Amino acid sequence: MTAAAPSGPSFRVHDIPFSAYGSWFAISPVVAPHTVADDLHLVSHQSGMHAVLRLVPVDPDGERAAADVVANPSRLSWVGSGGGVEVCYESADTIRVRGTGLGLRVSAAADELSPFSGTYFFRDPVDGSHTFTSYETGRRYRVSVLAGRAAAAAGAQALGSGDRGLTLAADGDGVWEASIEELDSARGPYEKRDSFDAVVEAAAQAFSDFADQIAPWRSTDSPAASLAVYVLWSATVAPAGFLDRPAVLMSKHWMDKVWSWDHCFNALALAGGAPELAWDQFCLPFDFQDESGALPDSVTHSEVLYNFVKPPIHGWAFRLLRERLPEPLPSAELERIYDKLARWTSFWLHARRAPGSALPHYQHGNDSGWDNATLFDPERVVVAADLAAFLLQQLSVLTEVANELGRDADASKWSRAYASVQEALLGQLWTGERFQARSTESDDSWSGSSLLYLMPIALGELLPGGVADALARDIGGHLTQYGLATERPDSPHYESDGYWRGPIWAPATVLIEDGLRRAGKTELADEVSSRFRLLCEASGFAENFDALTGVGLRDRAYTWTASSYLVLAEAYERRKAGGPA
Repeated sequence: MTAAAPSGPSFRVHDIPFSAYGSWFAISPVVAPHTVADDLHLVSHQSGMHAVLRLVPVDPDGERAAADVVANPSRLSWVGSGGGVEVCYESADTIRVRGTGLGLRVSAAADELSPFSGTYFFRDPVDGSHTFTSYETGRRYRVSVLAGRAAAAAGAQALGSGDRGLTLAADGDGVWEASIEELDSARGPYEKRDSFDAVVEAAAQAFSDFADQIAPWRSTDSPAASLAVYVLWSATVAPAGFLDRPAVLMSKHWMDKVWSWDHCFNALALAGGAPELAWDQFCLPFDFQDESGALPDSVTHSEVLYNFVKPPIHGWAFRLLRERLPEPLPSAELERIYDKLARWTSFWLHARRAPGSALPHYQHGNDSGWDNATLFDPERVVVAADLAAFLLQQLSVLTEVANELGRDADASKWSRAYASVQEALLGQLWTGERFQARSTESDDSWSGSSLLYLMPIALGELLPGGVADALARDIGGHLTQYGLATERPDSPHYESDGYWRGPIWAPATVLIEDGLRRAGKTELADEVSSRFRLLCEASGFAENFDALTGVGLRDRAYTWTASSYLVLAEAYERRKAGGPA
């Protein structure tokens, strides 16, 4: 007899949506940016974030029932004194719902239906199912009763304002059950193939298998690893819309896109156990590379944005990714990604270098990924040391790969570009004590208390020793009880919830920890890793964290935070075991 798969970690759906690998929808009370509803909703991320259906447990009289919500990767439940309602994913586009003692009111989240917005509701005479059609997602949501009955249906075929929905209820004291599908135009009547309990067990097994692939090293010293894996697993969507690959969204809250540097951290976390999925994450923004060589700012189901870019950390990430993948890349794939990295690098060398300048510039803080960091307070179009440092790493990687591919002329070209950018970085932006930013319009330069000035530590062993020493010293001034503050807490510009003006962020942590370690600053690297891991274990995987209290801020289920935890935790577990980190 096969033992049942463990149910996995429990979590609060106010923080982490209930979803499953491949699905474009989740069950969550978070219905819009920074907006938490009283009730759970089916929230779809096709064509944007849209709360489509409101889900409310009700008593036998049809009145709202008080119930606690509990969730793990395979099952979400409302638990009340009079009974309960359970939800599980049968497939990426279908959930099963079951109740005993309580019913479930399923209604359109939007009361208003216009010719261009809202949700229409009708009973399908073909199979007796009830269908909601959403203008916002362009999809249909079909409810099929499998046991019990559909009661108190209201608003079928109604136009304008009003309540639209039905109540799923049992006949007498029995059990009711239904399916809810997200579909396009039509499909055959729903057919029940497995019992509800079998569906739950299959979901539990699917997550357990994924967790064992991604984090087989997890132990009691990495207690948040399983939950971190769930955040990644549940935020992964199947190819759809503009996306031809499976994609790990940053979140199934409102940050439901793939930004062109966030994806690198997810790729690194997935590489060892799910190499194909990891490679898809690394390559995804390159699928949308434009004719100038630029990557988009972000991509998602129905949107590709080119109004900003993101920093060129891809050489850094590619080098680490190759180390973590269990098999070498096929030569054809190496050639393909080399050409894309070369075009991305050339974008910075040509489109983002002013005439006569050896150093590239950002056009806005958004290009750096540090949108509102204080480095950009004096001016937005700036020459910044972090950009030059990331570009140096990319040039170094391109030189290595060009040599590997026998492209000697390319290797010489990249090597010369490396020397030119390195000389300018140290000669123009290094004061002897710190890095500074510089205007593109004048000779003005400035420095400050943003952690962004210290990001060149990501160069690690490529830095001169004295520069690495000075950067490490100043990085220590940003280290709070919980991790690296993006603005020094003693700065007059520090803001506890100021986005990149104070809070702790995962990507800066991983880049700095890696650079410190490669620069030989292992004690400080260990401290940065330890404090961030403890922060995630206490406060979850928020978009960012208050640097002085450790409280999670903004989107509370952010995949690059979960991935960063997994990368650091795995390295710690390997060091603990005496292996390479």
